[in-house]
Amino acid sequence: MEPTTLVGLLAAFCTTSAFIPQVIQILKTGNTDGISLMMYAIFTTGVSLWLIYGLIMNDLPMILANLITLILACIVLGLTLYQRMADRNKMIDSGCMSSDAEHH
Repeated sequence: MEPTTLVGLLAAFCTTSAFIPQVIQILKTGNTDGISLMMYAIFTTGVSLWLIYGLIMNDLPMILANLITLILACIVLGLTLYQRMADRNKMIDSGCMSSDAEHH
């Protein structure tokens, strides 16, 4: 393995594994209050584009890092959307918030 590929793989491991604690924290607590949906939506789009770029360039470290990061980012984004919708529905059900349907 070439040294540049090794450095790329190590960098990919570090940056990608940084998302694992966030996913675990959300799965354990169910708390997504501190997650910015806009940031994760933009980030996930960017990672998708980096993955496509890596595929075009046939760059293994870039492909692996962005594929795994995309999966983890989608998990965080999905869990955040799910939790926010569940919280919103609870508020509507408890009468703390009116649904859009009630306004029509």
